[in-house]
Amino acid sequence: MLIILLFIIFFHLIATVLLLVATIHNAWWVVSSASRETIYTDLWYSCNNTCYPVENSHTANAAYLQAVQATMILATILCCVSFFVFIIQLFKLQQGERFLFTSAIQLLASLCVMIAASIYTAQKQSFHVASLQEGSYGASYILAWISFPVTLSSGLMYLVLRKRK
Repeated sequence: MLIILLFIIFFHLIATVLLLVATIHNAWWVVSSASRETIYTDLWYSCNNTCYPVENSHTANAAYLQAVQATMILATILCCVSFFVFIIQLFKLQQGERFLFTSAIQLLASLCVMIAASIYTAQKQSFHVASLQEGSYGASYILAWISFPVTLSSGLMYLVLRKRK
């Protein structure tokens, strides 16, 4: 039982790290220009040699980008909260009970990641100015999509997990 518990904790920590990196790292959109200058754009900044805020990110047209920002932050917070709830439930639950509250929080985190990545996929053209349209998805975007099944399966593992001796 201890090995299963350590595996679940490790899996949860991997999901948390994936979410943190996907939210913070500046590689959601990558544009390589003919002058060999690579521009990385994340949810807040566009960076080449220097970083500057994403253009028009404060306007009503950027509501999709703000939704992606909010749901990624919410997913990261929910994933951290579900880990702390799991640790509390580990010591407070009676034998044989399931970690339903932890599972619900983790599944909500998974849903938030899916919503954020889906919005970014559908509306990517409205996030970037014309000079940045000809790019490709970056590592953080891919990590966001990888963190979706990881958090989903982590939430399902908590749903099935029972506290045993």
